[in-house]
Amino acid sequence: MKGGGYDTLAKSLLAALCAALISGCTLLSPVENEIRVEMIDKLPLAIPQRETHAATLLVLPPAINPAYDTVRMIYRVRPHQIDYFSKHEWGASPAEMLLPLLARTLERTHYFDAVITPPYFGPYSYALRTEILELTQDFTSDPATLHLSLRVQLTDGASNRIISTRAISLREPMLQNTPYAGVVAANDASVKALQQVAGFVLETVQ
Repeated sequence: MKGGGYDTLAKSLLAALCAALISGCTLLSPVENEIRVEMIDKLPLAIPQRETHAATLLVLPPAINPAYDTVRMIYRVRPHQIDYFSKHEWGASPAEMLLPLLARTLERTHYFDAVITPPYFGPYSYALRTEILELTQDFTSDPATLHLSLRVQLTDGASNRIISTRAISLREPMLQNTPYAGVVAANDASVKALQQVAGFVLETVQ
């Protein structure tokens, strides 16, 4: 075979090798996911604490306004209207994210010798009911704010009598007009809400 033939063969082999390597890299590269999945998972560092009592607290799954009972992330650009981000969503519904945070926060008050969540069919001293009224990134203000509104209620386990109810409403400034800035603000707002819930429970049971 003449020199030109060898050169042609070598170039063909090199091109085939490069194509194979590029194909292999493509197969091994992570797939770009267009949806960004975010979480509310931040716990407060400072929590009011009390001496442990022989009491059991049942933390029930939060009820939620049907408009917010979704993994879709909600925002507002005009009053009386909500929209959903197309490329950002929660990793679970707000109620599903809040339940374990409530339980862990109330455990860390050390007041109760047991903090439980459903399914549970035994006796308990108190039950905490929570309702999520709003979780919205509001771009109608400057700066934009994250609105988190809850209603919490403590009931007696033996009689199911309502002992006390409290409304918690927070507006956390967002550092940027972006969905992720809203996620950061949502975590900061939830920390403040959890602190208020812990304080409310300890004030009520004393």
